[in-house]
Amino acid sequence: MPTVIDDFPVLTPVTDEDLCIALRAVTVHVPESWPHGELCRSERVPFPCRLARWGWATLEAAGFSEAQRQLGQEPTA
Repeated sequence: MPTVIDDFPVLTPVTDEDLCIALRAVTVHVPESWPHGELCRSERVPFPCRLARWGWATLEAAGFSEAQRQLGQEPTA
């Protein structure tokens, strides 16, 4: 049985490099429907996977709202 591992830490302030990696993570680690539930398309583990959670948390820490993250928009001041 797999061991539960803590999430990756979200470092603040969010650097441009972290933001680029987070954007890549949330576009690659997306849900895919399987007969036994939603799995991460990249890792085949229950969605959201550890990297997807880190990506979404990093985007939130950078100031992106939920709607902006869904639409890929820049954060507003």
